[in-house]
Amino acid sequence: MNPIKIILTGATGMVGEGVLMECLENPNVSEILSISRKPSGKSHPKLKEYLVPDFLSIDLHDEKLKGYDACFFCAGISSIGMNEEDYTKITYDTTLHFAKAVLNQNPDMVFNYVSGASTDSTESGKIMWARVKGKTENDLKKMNFKGAYNFRPGFMKPVDGQLNVKWFFKPFIWIFPVFFQSKSLTLHEVGRAMINVTQKGYPTSTLEIRDIKNLAI
Repeated sequence: MNPIKIILTGATGMVGEGVLMECLENPNVSEILSISRKPSGKSHPKLKEYLVPDFLSIDLHDEKLKGYDACFFCAGISSIGMNEEDYTKITYDTTLHFAKAVLNQNPDMVFNYVSGASTDSTESGKIMWARVKGKTENDLKKMNFKGAYNFRPGFMKPVDGQLNVKWFFKPFIWIFPVFFQSKSLTLHEVGRAMINVTQKGYPTSTLEIRDIKNLAI
């Protein structure tokens, strides 16, 4: 099976950095284009970086996005303290615009989106972030990607050596996976699952924790 070339977002956040580190180590990935507002701080023969101040400003016909097999969309923010309009602009509008841009340049692309556990596929529940994530998932699936997979991880243990781990998260890194193993993943597993689903596919497009674990083997 040929190694894949990927576009990755969110490399300056915890999830994106962990997935990036797995991809840099994994022989099934040959090239990574990291797209973000700031440099990742990493250097590797596989890695190229494209700095974009605002994802909504990306040209839908940007040829720098051409020639990739998959997009690992790991960018995202917390909804804490945000109103629905602002959260929707960042979570939904930005993701869909980015997806259109990469699909325009790569008609056979697989799009892997990091969503969240308890996302609301009905788009009608009481929890704002879950509704917005649900609409994002649903509309990505309607696009003409070769495959569009929505990852719904729970707790994710960072990769050793990660820089982008919030201080308040660190006390849980060793405790949570021990006591809540069924609700925990490592970012190595998330990265491997993204690589494997790109190369092999999966029967369902909504990937809960058990599916991600299965794909990471």
